[in-house]
Amino acid sequence: MDLRNVAIIAHVDHGKTTLVDELLKQSGAFRANQAVAERAMDSNDLERERGITILAKATSVEWKGTRINIVDTPGHADFGAEVERILSMVDGVVLLVDAAEGPMPQTKFVTSKALALGLRPIVVLNKVDKPDAEPDRALDEVFDLFGALDANEDQLDFPHMYASGRSGWADAELDGPRKDLSALFNLIVNHVPAPRQIARRDEDFRMLATTLGADPFVGRLLTGRVETGRLKVGATVQAISRIGQKIEQFRVTKIQAFRGLTMQDIDEAEAGDIVSLAGMQKATVADTICALAVEDPLEAQPIDPPTITVTFGINDSPLAGRDGKKVQSRVIRDRLYKEAESNVAIRINDTPGGEAFEVSGRGELQMGVLIENMRREGFELSISRPQVIMKEEDGQLMEPVEEATIDVDDDYSGAVIEKLTGARKGELAEMRPAGAGKTRIIAHVPSRGLIGYHGEFLTDTRGTGVLNRVFHGWTPHKGPIPGRRAGVLISMEDGETVAYALWNLEERGRMFVGPQAKVYQGMIIGEHSRDNDLEVNPLKGKKLTNVRASGSDDAVRLTPHVNFTLEEAIAYINDDELVEVTPLAIRLRKRYLDPHERKRMSKAS
Repeated sequence: MDLRNVAIIAHVDHGKTTLVDELLKQSGAFRANQAVAERAMDSNDLERERGITILAKATSVEWKGTRINIVDTPGHADFGAEVERILSMVDGVVLLVDAAEGPMPQTKFVTSKALALGLRPIVVLNKVDKPDAEPDRALDEVFDLFGALDANEDQLDFPHMYASGRSGWADAELDGPRKDLSALFNLIVNHVPAPRQIARRDEDFRMLATTLGADPFVGRLLTGRVETGRLKVGATVQAISRIGQKIEQFRVTKIQAFRGLTMQDIDEAEAGDIVSLAGMQKATVADTICALAVEDPLEAQPIDPPTITVTFGINDSPLAGRDGKKVQSRVIRDRLYKEAESNVAIRINDTPGGEAFEVSGRGELQMGVLIENMRREGFELSISRPQVIMKEEDGQLMEPVEEATIDVDDDYSGAVIEKLTGARKGELAEMRPAGAGKTRIIAHVPSRGLIGYHGEFLTDTRGTGVLNRVFHGWTPHKGPIPGRRAGVLISMEDGETVAYALWNLEERGRMFVGPQAKVYQGMIIGEHSRDNDLEVNPLKGKKLTNVRASGSDDAVRLTPHVNFTLEEAIAYINDDELVEVTPLAIRLRKRYLDPHERKRMSKAS
């Protein structure tokens, strides 16, 4: 059977996973009466809740005698390491672009990786049936993007299609029949080359591991594309690290291939196939699985370095251990190192004392997903404010800069530009009308300036603005950037809050807790209306007497308190504050820095 390996790349919410759903349905991957969930490729609970793809996943369809392996990739740059590894398994990419929004920052990030590998793109302009769609403009912007990313002539001569993933059609012409996706299937078969590895099936077996999974029955599963040779179940192979160190020899107990949404056992894997192997104990991502006669590992794609670091510590608050069962530093450490094993973009460093761990990654969203997964597994943690990772070049301190792409109503563009280019030290790169009364702003802002900005941005734009960001490069350190201006209200008592006390405290600022919430000394219960911190008593009840007077018995009416999401809480805190994370609660509290930590904080700022 002919073989094609293709990845689908797109910005967040441009319809990538929905299009894969339709490809699966129209290829006959499902039975006629089979119940299939919407966004079938988003199998992770967090992916379904947030509506984004976090983990790269593969599937397989058959079309007129050709097997097409399709890889669904994450659209957010925080999960870019998934994309970089997965692109080494494919021979072509389908670039999905919203016909209204055009190419966006994450589109640029992933596309640059694909073009650098020499992959030939197919451009699909999705959602052309939306009322605000401008497919011709979007197509021109894609061509300009390819030119800016130094695409070669073959890549610039890309075929394009007009599609509606939700309606299940794709056509070469905008006014085509709009019936099904057969034209897209045919284009993939004709435009994407067959794996060049097929010609090397008689050589020794070699495969580069790109993703790591686990099965409760067979143990570790390493997935990748077979580069050379053949492999049968029961064969003995070895694992070699990227630097050439031999890690282990093992017997292959199972070989699985993607068939629709399921994994099927096969007896033999050949060069060009994307398969999963079982039987190893130590081998991990970026290792080469190969025959015993092979000496040199396959070259692994380099991974962009982390840009932020967050300190994970034990939960040592007075309420520790009430919600979660996994509270010891040893258990937290094991879980973090297990995550770093499969997620190549994350790095773990132990801190002096061994009760906290510095976790470095790509962005706040990636950190938020890791923390959310851990709290759902029963962990209790204390999380510090994210710190940007600096580096030195020729004796000069350099800091990471991100490209922020903002779509905002015309009325609010001035406030956004003022915030980004003022105290946050950003530089305006482009500003143009985006249609429908909106303005598109592109600015290069230090990563430090964007930490904690999203909540302020939503306030400034009355919740109508859309902010996307992607790593842009490095720039000389731009000096101090002020953090949150407002102080906080700190509880001075232990116990449960009283509605009457909170009602009296509302004139001091906005509250983060409601009545009958458990609080303790040092816990942050609200934001002060001034720039200093203030200790308050949220437990103070009304003094009761048997005397009644007009006006003294007013009903207590509380303003709804602020409920932080995990990412909002992490972005809100200052360097001397922590987020307490448990399976049932997210709390903010003050912390007292030891001399080593205080020195590190002052150096980072």
